[in-house]
Amino acid sequence: MSRKGNCWDNAAMESFFKTLEVERVYQVRHPTRAQARLDIVDWTEGFCDRERLHSSIGYRTPFDEERRLMAA
Repeated sequence: MSRKGNCWDNAAMESFFKTLEVERVYQVRHPTRAQARLDIVDWTEGFCDRERLHSSIGYRTPFDEERRLMAA
């Protein structure tokens, strides 16, 4: 989208989509697009946001980090 270091850099989204592909999309076969869409939403909101630890936020889950920031 733009040059390295620019605020429009999309490295964070590229990293997310790579993780999504490796950890979910290539692991599960879906018979329909609708089922694939539901499974990806479930993985994102269920596992990725509430269970998967993220190194960029101090090895906490995004859900816990958001709650911590809202309480501050």
